[in-house]
Amino acid sequence: MVAYGAQERVRLPVLRARWLTQTFLHWPYPSEAVQALLPEGLIVDEYDGTAWVGLTPFVMAGVRPPGVPARLPGLPAFAETNLRTYVRRRDGRDGLWFLSLEVAFPPMLAARAVGVPYHPGTLRVSVHGGTVTYEGSRWGGGAAYRLVVRPGGPVAPTERDVWLTSRRRSYTRRLGLLWETPVEHEPWPLAGAAVVGLEETLTAAAGLPAASGEPVAHYSEGVRRVRIGPSRPC
Repeated sequence: MVAYGAQERVRLPVLRARWLTQTFLHWPYPSEAVQALLPEGLIVDEYDGTAWVGLTPFVMAGVRPPGVPARLPGLPAFAETNLRTYVRRRDGRDGLWFLSLEVAFPPMLAARAVGVPYHPGTLRVSVHGGTVTYEGSRWGGGAAYRLVVRPGGPVAPTERDVWLTSRRRSYTRRLGLLWETPVEHEPWPLAGAAVVGLEETLTAAAGLPAASGEPVAHYSEGVRRVRIGPSRPC
């Protein structure tokens, strides 16, 4: 596995976790279509002259506040899926903008206080016969997805792979303010992935046009030392 990516230091985390069994799907999008969905203060970050949108399902495990041991029995583990794009502030500081987040653990909805667009739902991640299946639907109807991938062997990440997966902060907007949330973890160990099946309505629900072409796909067994810092107004 390959180590890469710049690190963000989080000295006083508010939450620790592991992000496991993660798949990254990425599509290029017209920059103007993505910019129309961004708040004031953020601009589309482009690679090869285009915006990118990522669908990233995974398992969030060992969720705990600082000071609680990772091996404590009963720590929650649950499925989460985010739809995201890549942005910069006007001063050039880059990060993620979440178009939506699906989560199977209602206490995470507390992050709506700083504008994190969580939607509670029924989500499942299962591994069988060399494939990983991710399924989810929002409570009350609406957006849903089903993704089946076949993980491959480790890959040496290209410059584009690094650009897509190495972000260490996210932005949200709430109460007229732009908020920044830092994250620290070890570099992603990336592997190849073949998409066996994909059905989703998350992109349409976010206001995006239909994606064109096959997505760029990666799989990762995950990162195990995630430290999420406090959100702060920019």
